[in-house]
Amino acid sequence: MYHQHSGIYDGILLGSGHNSLVLQAYLCKTGLKVLCLERRSIAGGSLTTMEDPRHPGFLHNTHSFYHRALNQMPWYKDLELERHGAIYLEPDFNVALLLNNGESLDWWTSFEKTMNSFARFSKKDAQALRNWRERFLPIVEKILIPESQSPPIPIDQRTTLLKKSAEGRLLLETSVLSPMEFVLQEFENPTIQAGLLFFNGLREVDLRCKGFGHHIPALLASSGKAQMCKGGSAALAQALVSSVLENGGEIKLRIEPKLILVEDGKAVGVETAEGEIFRARHFVASGLNPQQTFLELMDEAFVPKEWREKAKGFQYNLIAPLFAINLNLNAPPKYKSTEKNPDLDKALMVIIGLEQFRQYPEIVNHHEKGTIPPTVMWGSCPTVFDSTQAPPGKHTAFMWEKLPYGLHGDANNWDREKDIHGRQMLQLWTKYAPNLEHDVIDWFSRSALDTERTFPNMKNGDLLVGAFTNGQIGSHRPFPGAGHYRGHLKGLYLCGSACHPGGNITGLPGYNCAQVIFSDLNLPAPWTPIRAEEYLKKLF
Repeated sequence: MYHQHSGIYDGILLGSGHNSLVLQAYLCKTGLKVLCLERRSIAGGSLTTMEDPRHPGFLHNTHSFYHRALNQMPWYKDLELERHGAIYLEPDFNVALLLNNGESLDWWTSFEKTMNSFARFSKKDAQALRNWRERFLPIVEKILIPESQSPPIPIDQRTTLLKKSAEGRLLLETSVLSPMEFVLQEFENPTIQAGLLFFNGLREVDLRCKGFGHHIPALLASSGKAQMCKGGSAALAQALVSSVLENGGEIKLRIEPKLILVEDGKAVGVETAEGEIFRARHFVASGLNPQQTFLELMDEAFVPKEWREKAKGFQYNLIAPLFAINLNLNAPPKYKSTEKNPDLDKALMVIIGLEQFRQYPEIVNHHEKGTIPPTVMWGSCPTVFDSTQAPPGKHTAFMWEKLPYGLHGDANNWDREKDIHGRQMLQLWTKYAPNLEHDVIDWFSRSALDTERTFPNMKNGDLLVGAFTNGQIGSHRPFPGAGHYRGHLKGLYLCGSACHPGGNITGLPGYNCAQVIFSDLNLPAPWTPIRAEEYLKKLF
């Protein structure tokens, strides 16, 4: 193949997901010439807002919508993303769990309102909610947030440091439990148990997995709630791109990387599928998953056998894949439960089909067998809060459900089954919001297979790009030896969601990787936060 040399850069990024763009923006602000290569026709990864081609003006956030406390992230402020157009809304009525009997369990940005809602179900549980929130406030502020915004501390060192303070010991003590063990031990009401477990397990980790019990009280103590980006999730991607371009960065679209080039034990560039060669003076950083980076894009001769085996063994979440139904509407859903709770029309997120925690093992069992469980779904009507996402007087809404990637043993079955299941979801939704019977203009569904086709780094439709089980956390994410954002070669870095602290729209893998690259290149970085180790040492 003819090779065309297409330019020399200080660094090259693979993939334009939000973590890569965060990293690129920081690097460009310091004056480096940095190129990002993206195989798709648009940058931003899962920050996707698509216009329904059949119905102009109806916008749908098909992969990412809820962004927890995003405008509190350090990179959001450092990169001036509000100035670049990323404006966040955080509705006061944040989440409502609707029950068959017309009642609802509510989460508000106001803790007191949330506690009052919990007290309607169990005064004892409401007090437990307050107690655990108060106990974990310093843990979230002084340990968990600094850890998430810093390269991970080696696990043994972290444990040693945590044991030296009361806060650290409480964190270790609760971490020993699984989320399910913690909730069943500390709360008594089945609906409250279900609601608390939903936010942890049904969305992220396996509730049976020990080591994650602290996620529940940490959630209670977190000041940040679910947010949405005005104009759609793509507005955050556009703001990041704007920051990159403003500071001289380049993003090339429709470019398929073929090979990371290595010379004298250093990553020195990228060859594309079309034969173009882009050279890098200092680094190549991959926002892709470990299999793509180490097995598909590198010559086997340049990857040690141990690294190849670890990359091959990187595991994905069993229950992370999402199924979605997206509606174009004449009016927003009008829930029957508003008869008892008139505020429900203003709830950002609505959960349907979840009554008690015992449903969770059944959902996991169905995922393991590749079958469809009884529906538990959650979603929003974005246009209630942001009218720009639909034509005047019209609305859009969606519901998500955790469903297995390998339906009946083969993900390709989704192409035949997805609209059938989409209709079933709509029927259930209509039971809770009867006006959907006549207010739906049109709808479409998307499966986990559609996710993987759009984003190959989300293997098996895993939106989090890697399980948190199998020891794939902290300094062992994606695997031991690669947990500090550095590859095995000089100049090779990792910056995607397969790195600490993991998936979701946090930007922190890119933010933390920037800290490492700035340090390695001896670049001035006044924005760098205090290291997590220093926070832990201050506690004792």
